Amino acid sequence: MQERVDLPDNVVAGKIGIATVLFNSGSVLPDFFRSLAAQTYSNFVVYAVDNASTDGSVAFCRDQPVPVVVTENPDNTGFAYGTNQGIRQAIADGCEIVLILNNDVVFEANFFAQLVEGYRRTKADIVVPITYYHDRPNVIWAAGGTLQSFFGYRPVHLGMEQADNGQFPSDRRIQFAPGSCLFVRREVFSKIGLLDETYFTYWEDTDFAVRALRAGLRNYLIPAAKLWHKVSSLTGKNSPFQQFYAVRNHAFFIRKHCSPVHARILSALYLAWYRVSSLGRGNDPRVDSWKAGLDLAKSGGF
Repeated sequence: MQERVDLPDNVVAGKIGIATVLFNSGSVLPDFFRSLAAQTYSNFVVYAVDNASTDGSVAFCRDQPVPVVVTENPDNTGFAYGTNQGIRQAIADGCEIVLILNNDVVFEANFFAQLVEGYRRTKADIVVPITYYHDRPNVIWAAGGTLQSFFGYRPVHLGMEQADNGQFPSDRRIQFAPGSCLFVRREVFSKIGLLDETYFTYWEDTDFAVRALRAGLRNYLIPAAKLWHKVSSLTGKNSPFQQFYAVRNHAFFIRKHCSPVHARILSALYLAWYRVSSLGRGNDPRVDSWKAGLDLAKSGGF
């Protein structure tokens, strides 16, 4: 069970605490902070947690016109751990809402206002924007998502790779949204806990979504709020780092959330697929990554 947050008595209505994790993020921070500085809704504080950056990210954050609290970690603690640090700080400082937000994103001046209005209108526990690719600004990356329980709660992005032709015109209930942007009522972290730090990075958002779904929490897409994401700009698309954690954590996730029989069947299928798809090309590193995830789950009691 993930650590649950004790809520302090002090809370400022409408105050947003933005938890964002830095790791050599200097190339994306100028656009991120320009978006923040332009917001029409100003009741927010940025909690920037730096994972041992060496590119001046910390100094850049401290020289911004918006309120920023910087925490410096001596090592790279991972996305989940760093995000949890920001969440704890935001709640301790009286924020009503925690916004988990990547910094490789840009957004319009009314972005926070639209999220707040949608949050109040739907009375949701979690709300999310519609997210587009930054380099293809009318192509959807995620309009929320669903969780396919038969396939081990596999997350599926709604609208992915579709041009936006108005197919998501209004607020709608969803089961999942990627962790690049989650607008979360503070009570959620008291009820279902923080992100699972075992993941380090990747799949912690799906884990959080499954726990929220099982707890009966209300998760809504607010399509009036729009975000543009520089997908994999910092970790590198299909880089060895990304592939290792994505595959390892998928195996861990399945063992954690599926029944033993279901998990064994899915593991056998994924391992078979990796082996078949790599025939003639030598050993597929995904096989070892998957086995590492199974070992991680076993050591965690799953």
